[in-house]
Amino acid sequence: MFPGANESHTDATYTIVGAPLERSTTFRGGTRFGPDRIRKFARPFEDYDHHRDIHFSECAVHDHGDIRAWDDVSAYLQWLEGELRDVAQTAIPLLLGGEHTVTRSGVRAVEPTVVVCADAHLDLRATFDGNSDSHATVMHHILDVPSVEEILLVGTRTGSAAEWERTQTSEVTVISPSAFEADQIEQWVQSRACYLSIDIDAADIGIAPGTGTPEPFGLHTTQLRDLVRTVAPTTVGFDIVEINDRDNGQAASLGAKLLREYVFAHTAATDVAQD
Repeated sequence: MFPGANESHTDATYTIVGAPLERSTTFRGGTRFGPDRIRKFARPFEDYDHHRDIHFSECAVHDHGDIRAWDDVSAYLQWLEGELRDVAQTAIPLLLGGEHTVTRSGVRAVEPTVVVCADAHLDLRATFDGNSDSHATVMHHILDVPSVEEILLVGTRTGSAAEWERTQTSEVTVISPSAFEADQIEQWVQSRACYLSIDIDAADIGIAPGTGTPEPFGLHTTQLRDLVRTVAPTTVGFDIVEINDRDNGQAASLGAKLLREYVFAHTAATDVAQD
């Protein structure tokens, strides 16, 4: 269980769901260990957030556990989508990957208007090595979700020539690490229903080496924190993906902290709106 996620599933405002899918990793494996790693490396964190005077254990978070993955990726994604749809009836799903492919299920389950994704890679390929369900195709598929009008890729710094060409269309916006400004992202999102996905390789490799396809020249931890704090108030779903077991916990620790930042920021914004 994620530390502090002690609410019952019937009364939860946020529900953590693990999706340990690992079928299309292209460099270093281990994403199937991501959900457990995130839970493990959240253990040292204090329950209390002094910035917002909130205890995590009082934020009505439930940990649903993991949805076991199997070989048929398409069938698994459909099943995961159904599970997340059920969660979304009463709570905001917080999805722990697993490879980035699982974000397709998260987006389809909550039907946002816009998707914000922190990622080193564009992930706009139709196929990769002949596989249309590859993690390298996730944003391509998300653009086909009927509710999604636009996607914003943050911290992105690599992709094929064809992928970069697609970013010239009105449905895709890219913000590089050097161009990151939280105010700009807030203006882009406005008050639209948003899904936020954090691929941990958006962070610089020196900060979070425990990921499958690491890239230098990435985002700093404070930039990722500011992204989460900025986008959280209008989100209907959230995920952390592509964390593996190939480091000493740096990536998982960052992922766990960003999940907590999301809950704190969303809870604080909700409380302000109610007041």
